[in-house]
Amino acid sequence: MGGELNRLLNPRSIVVIGGKEAERVIEQCDKFGFDGDIWPVHPKREAMHGRPCLRSLDELPAAPDAAYIAVNRERSIDMVRQLAELGAGGAVCYAAGFAEAEGEKDGSANLQHQLVEAAGHMPILGPNCYGLINALEGVALWPDQHGATRCDGSGVAIIAQSSNIAINLTMQKRGLPIAAVMTVGNQAQQGLSKLGLGWLEDERVTAVGLYVEGLDDVAAFERMAQRARDLRKPVIILKVGRSEQAQAAAMTHTASLAGSDAAHDALFDRLGIARVDTLEAFLETLKLLHVGGVVRGNEILSMSCSGGEASLMADAAVANGRKVTYRSFTADQTAQLKDVLGDIVTIANPLDYNTFIWGDWPAMEEMFTRALSADFDLAVLVNDYPRGDRCDDADWANALQCFVKAVKATGARAANVTSLAEAMPENYAQRLIENGIAPLCGLDNAIIAAEAAAKIAAAWERPAAPDLLGPRPEAKQTLMLDEAQSKAELAAAGLVVPKSVVVEDMADLERAFAELDFPLAIKVLGIAHKTEMQAVELGLNSTADAVLAMQRLARLGDRFLVEELADKPLAELLVGVTRDPVCGLVLTLGAGGILTELLEDTASLLLPVTEADVRDALAGLKIGRLLDGYRSSDAADIDALIANILCIANYAADNADDLEELDVNPLFATQFGSAAVDALIVKRKNDD
Repeated sequence: MGGELNRLLNPRSIVVIGGKEAERVIEQCDKFGFDGDIWPVHPKREAMHGRPCLRSLDELPAAPDAAYIAVNRERSIDMVRQLAELGAGGAVCYAAGFAEAEGEKDGSANLQHQLVEAAGHMPILGPNCYGLINALEGVALWPDQHGATRCDGSGVAIIAQSSNIAINLTMQKRGLPIAAVMTVGNQAQQGLSKLGLGWLEDERVTAVGLYVEGLDDVAAFERMAQRARDLRKPVIILKVGRSEQAQAAAMTHTASLAGSDAAHDALFDRLGIARVDTLEAFLETLKLLHVGGVVRGNEILSMSCSGGEASLMADAAVANGRKVTYRSFTADQTAQLKDVLGDIVTIANPLDYNTFIWGDWPAMEEMFTRALSADFDLAVLVNDYPRGDRCDDADWANALQCFVKAVKATGARAANVTSLAEAMPENYAQRLIENGIAPLCGLDNAIIAAEAAAKIAAAWERPAAPDLLGPRPEAKQTLMLDEAQSKAELAAAGLVVPKSVVVEDMADLERAFAELDFPLAIKVLGIAHKTEMQAVELGLNSTADAVLAMQRLARLGDRFLVEELADKPLAELLVGVTRDPVCGLVLTLGAGGILTELLEDTASLLLPVTEADVRDALAGLKIGRLLDGYRSSDAADIDALIANILCIANYAADNADDLEELDVNPLFATQFGSAAVDALIVKRKNDD
């Protein structure tokens, strides 16, 4: 790893400053086998772990590569300033009470600003963080025990905003080789994006996993994702914040701005970063990615000697809308497997090869070889291992050896999955990895990992997304345009809207009758939710009907939009643009009209978007089945619909500095076109 972080992440000399926590850092470095220089600094103590203490930084024999600062927040600022002046390679700031405590202690955020200012160009981690473990080099700038072991070859890097979560992850017994663990705390200067980028550049790191409460910098995150794509090194993320409670906890604990969950999902999809939701899935996905990288597609082969396991694997693939599939064997492949398994066994995928063949190891190897030759994207053997303290695992070890031989003979991408995490002993996991087979714990986690690995591969095959428009400062004042004004602006950008006339008196109404064709609709302008307020009249087929309708609506306002009634739609869509404080402008597509709240069927994209983005998003909606022609009904004009959506998206992108919110609901999709029936734009007012 090169660049400005190299000395901090790969130090040959370390200074530790403070008392108890500083001493623990020395202890952890010694346990890890760090063979560089360690200089403790303490004004009163004589020694720490057999090393004489220096009274101050002035006594250092040289500028250290890394420093661990475990003193209070005010003294931390002074130490950082002195280290920067000495030319140190970087520092970990352990102390809390900075921006994460704003609102509890006055001036906390200002102290964090002072800390960054004191550091200058010297990299600092934190504040409010544990530090880093570099298992490749035996570095443990870490004030507590941990479960990481020296990593002699390659492994994954894990970067977490929660120090406690990071500790927990090091305690895993699942066989995952961990090359590095880092915590970032408040991300005052060095955020997870820059640190992730640094570890991606290390050729010994196979994949990067991020535990995130709030992104540091979306532009930096984009750069990290692009570099991962260039290097073909996968990145996965576990981001908390799907619930309001989790967002509140993240804000309180790390002073990070969580942003909307839908916007973050859209960001990760756009950048080819797979998101998982549990720590178990996080570890298992990293394991699969470490052993062989991404998976080329979603077709899985599952093999087990139990109908129960086969059924559980089949169900796991369809849970929560997952996209992995179990492709059937061809007739020729079925016949080949029948030759080995006999007529009693049903040849299907998932395959229950039954216990008839168990113990006939040459036949097992032949069966595995023939099944793996069917060229699935991932071949999975469900094989739980007995408890070593009370059972004999010889037969299971023999079954595994048959599978290993078959994998080597066919070159298939493979995994050994256990139904329970406890049924994958660490020694077996390590043996599997040595043979190029991913040891995955838990059926659901295995499916999640496979889907995530295939999702990253698919994203890499797409053209790289254009740079995001990015967030803007919060608006102080806004201005809402009425429906007529909103439609006029969007129509100028190419959006198809019904022909209309703005009416303020009976003379205007007469003009509307002359310019428009019946049937008509009349709406009161200046009311956002017209249906609920009974501020709209539809299906007016004569001048008399229209006059009476306007007289009824006059109690609600004095400006009206009279427009030609749009053709009856095959489907109604919502197209909205909102501003996320972290990710910028978010385009939301979904079921519109009265179905918006009922179906909760939406997809979110970040601007700018492409035609392919919109087409894929529509295809993923439940309402997409209506658009395609559900149960022999007419199909919608998808091209016209997409053209209208792109007009809305492009208008938003072109007006990114001024737009606060945009809502088109409903956007009609018909057999021969598309039209926006209602629209609302909220703009930002200029400060002047």
